Amino acid sequence: MAVHAKTEDLETFITVVDCGSFSAAANLLDQHVAKVSRAVSRLENTLQSTLLNRTTRRIELTEEGHTFIQYAREGLNTLYSGEEAIKLLKKAPSGRLRIDAASPFVLHQLMPLVPEFRKHYPQITLDITSHDNIIDLLERKTDLAIRIGELKDSNLHARKLGNSKLRIVAGADYLKHAPPIRTSADLQNHTLLGFTDAAKLNQWPLLEPVKLTFDLCASSGETIRQLCIANQGIALLSNFMVTDDIKENKLIELLPESLITPNNREPVHGVYYKSGAVSSRITAFLDFIQPRLSL
Repeated sequence: MAVHAKTEDLETFITVVDCGSFSAAANLLDQHVAKVSRAVSRLENTLQSTLLNRTTRRIELTEEGHTFIQYAREGLNTLYSGEEAIKLLKKAPSGRLRIDAASPFVLHQLMPLVPEFRKHYPQITLDITSHDNIIDLLERKTDLAIRIGELKDSNLHARKLGNSKLRIVAGADYLKHAPPIRTSADLQNHTLLGFTDAAKLNQWPLLEPVKLTFDLCASSGETIRQLCIANQGIALLSNFMVTDDIKENKLIELLPESLITPNNREPVHGVYYKSGAVSSRITAFLDFIQPRLSL
């Protein structure tokens, strides 16, 4: 049986749903809003069904839209995978790839991999930014973001890169002059380092819950790491940023059996909007870094 819907119209429809509006989809696709609207209307005419309820403030999928979008995503993703496989056989991906991640992840995980990645893909131009808070990919014109922790419901595509366990750590000199730490309750007698603008990061997943007070806070995980190395207190940080410090005795791990694992701060994902123009670059980057990350 012939397929009557055009792939371009399918991609436009999915982008509108993912972005939440025709204008945001037009911005992502670099098209006029009228062209985006016509593509969706053309698809609805082809299917003889209304896929979207449009209001002045938002759009919502109809019952038919909810049913159809699942098949549209699956079908397009299969086509994209096939096209990208052929492209990679014939020609290496090229162009600009804009990546965002928290500063500790950029410094400790991405930067060591950049030289080798550029040798493998010399035609890809990397543009790396770091934000410790979650950013809007469209607003920041970002192709791919690395996010640490459990993902909220989102229209973004996501690839899980792995898990990074949490470690309670402190500097050796700090521990020499501080009371002994045998149980999680002992943490109440110590200087704890916390996050300024992320209350959930100050909720340590302890097997035996303890009310914690943070005497010194910072907005960046890398700043907290540096304060910890400088013997200013005890911190809870991801393994990917302190594993070398522990091996080199810059930091000492405390109470490893007192943390709940797995927990919602451990997952690491690459998230992105599906766009044919950059998908081969995103795939190349994620395929390259995933087996090389030290999470």
